[in-house]
Amino acid sequence: MLDAVDAALMRALQGDGRATYQALADGVGLSRTAVRARVKQLVCAGAIRIVGVLHAGVLGMEVFAHISFRVSGPVRPVLEELTGREAVVFAAHTAGRFPVVAHVRVRDDDALAAELAELRALPGVEGAETFRGGAIVKDAYSSVRPLRGIAIDPLDWRLVRHLQQDGRASYAELARQVGLSQAAARSRVVRLIEAGVVHVTAIVEPSVVGANEQVGFGVRCRGDAAAVASRLGTLAGVSFLATGFGRYDLVGTATAPDRAALVEALESVRSCPEASYVETWEHLVVAKERHGAGAAPGAGEGAPPAEAAVGAAR
Repeated sequence: MLDAVDAALMRALQGDGRATYQALADGVGLSRTAVRARVKQLVCAGAIRIVGVLHAGVLGMEVFAHISFRVSGPVRPVLEELTGREAVVFAAHTAGRFPVVAHVRVRDDDALAAELAELRALPGVEGAETFRGGAIVKDAYSSVRPLRGIAIDPLDWRLVRHLQQDGRASYAELARQVGLSQAAARSRVVRLIEAGVVHVTAIVEPSVVGANEQVGFGVRCRGDAAAVASRLGTLAGVSFLATGFGRYDLVGTATAPDRAALVEALESVRSCPEASYVETWEHLVVAKERHGAGAAPGAGEGAPPAEAAVGAAR
């Protein structure tokens, strides 16, 4: 059974999946040896996976949208269609006004319009309403900071791919995998992380840790939506939050270990004076969930040029 120390370690690893065992130990008041054993147990039990998440902007997937679907007939065939689409990064069967919701990531608004046209034409889809995202304010698993302008070469891509497999791989192991010195591998990894290209984090398995309650919510705001988002993003239980425009001013997700904690999280959202309207939908089945930009490109897989510029340098 997971205890408060395990929960604290998971939160710390979500913020920095490559935090040293000493830093983790200092945070929870245990020895480095004890913390190392606990982290190993969390990984072996399947409670967490510590991986590198590629910033969506690295591959040009700058536009995010939340889509609510009206469905005629069974939901499962629609979900199966959605899960097979590259642009769809999240899809769920929901209880609420709409039986299916999805998140998509594409390059630009023209690509979003084309994707929406195809989604509306799927068998069983009667209609769709769209929230076009602006800024991601909070994401438990992906970096929300802007990309810094850097050039990424083939060795960087190889390091990112290894981090996506094992976010806590030692610098010695990473160096061996790509044929660099340990110091050179460390320098490159630190540079990639500091530039926001990759965020190493702990992906939590809800069914193992008991965080099985998940609800999406949309908010219409009085006044400045960005200011409201900054306030809501600090609330316990809010795991995802984005500003934007369309049906709502904000879209988010609340996650909790039990129904009582979930109700408390949603009450906190509703208690915000500037939240004039809050709509919720329960995630009954999450059919697809992909964090960031997915897998880093490899040789022969449509990789960017040998030295690709990302972020502000583009």
